[in-house]
Amino acid sequence: MDEIEAFWQRAQQHAELATVSSYMGVNPIAALRPPAWGFGATPEQADELLDLVLEGTKTATASALWDYEAEGEDLPSVGTLGIVVDGHGAPRALVVTTAVRTVPFDEVDEAHAHAEGEGDRSLEYWRRVHEEFFTEHASHDKGFATDMPVVLEEIAVLHAEPTQSG
Repeated sequence: MDEIEAFWQRAQQHAELATVSSYMGVNPIAALRPPAWGFGATPEQADELLDLVLEGTKTATASALWDYEAEGEDLPSVGTLGIVVDGHGAPRALVVTTAVRTVPFDEVDEAHAHAEGEGDRSLEYWRRVHEEFFTEHASHDKGFATDMPVVLEEIAVLHAEPTQSG
C-alpha cells in the first residue's frame, strides 16, 4: 500500500466517511480515493500554504478557470474531497470543498482574500501575489487579464496528520 493510500484509509476512519449501514454494501466514498494535490507551483509554496491550512488560517483557495479548461479537469463542487500533500508529496490533510464560485479576477472580494490567509490577508496583497502566480504558472496560453475567471473555493479540514520525522 502506498503512502497516499495508507493516509486515505486512516483519514476515512478518522473523518467517519466510510461508516454506512452494512445492508447497503460498500460506501462509494470508501471505494474511490480522492485526488492528491499540493498548493502552489513549487515545493516551498506547497509547504507554506499547507501550513496555513493546518493552522486554520487558510480556509480558501483560488485557481484560474482557464487552467481547469486547459487541463480538461472538472471544477470542484461542494463536497469534493482532496488529499493535500506537502512539498515532498507526503499526504498531510484531507479537505472537503464547502463552497465554490467563479468570478472575474478584479471582482474577488476582501472576504475571500482574508480567507486565503496569505501575507497580510488584504485584497491588495491577494491581487499582487495572484497576478504574479497566474502570470508565471498558467497551464493555458491566454495570459493574465484583470477580468479572467477565477474559481474561488472554500475548504474545511476533515483530517490532518503531522509530518513524519525520521
